[in-house]
Amino acid sequence: MSAYREQDPRINGIQTKIGVVPDFPREGIMFQDITTLLLDPKAFKDTIDLFVERYKGENISVVAGIEARGFIFGPPIALAIGAKFVPMRKPKKLPGEVIKEDYDLEYGSDCLEMHVGAVHSGERALVVDDLIATGGTLRAAINLLERVGAEVVECACVIELPDLKGREKLNGKPLYVLVESH
Repeated sequence: MSAYREQDPRINGIQTKIGVVPDFPREGIMFQDITTLLLDPKAFKDTIDLFVERYKGENISVVAGIEARGFIFGPPIALAIGAKFVPMRKPKKLPGEVIKEDYDLEYGSDCLEMHVGAVHSGERALVVDDLIATGGTLRAAINLLERVGAEVVECACVIELPDLKGREKLNGKPLYVLVESH
């Protein structure tokens, strides 16, 4: 599901504020730059508001944000819906005991880590990131949360690159996006 398809009037304003940088970080990549969205207070607020409107009252107790841009969108959503924010970090960034999930990228592999004890069995979780491309990072976050017994209610991203078929890696887990980029 996406707000893009629902044609909320705020979506166009959000979409026009997302920059596209050709050949970054390497040739052939059309980088979706959300920093230009963050420079516009109205578009940034509309982005957060759309997510909050969707998840308020859904009894979500955990908003898990994926490093790094999930850290931009996740905390204000968590605060607004009364949930805790749990950072999902790259390796060796969290002190203390962690659990980790390795995953494949189109050009290699990576890992996400989460503090042991940050999420408990039975908690309802929302996974937040800025973008879904191939889906590997979201899948890793889902796996981490489910390994500790959380129920992942949905994944939420500002942007989807549907041509890369990242949704397929989510194994039917719901995904909500605001804009699509082809």
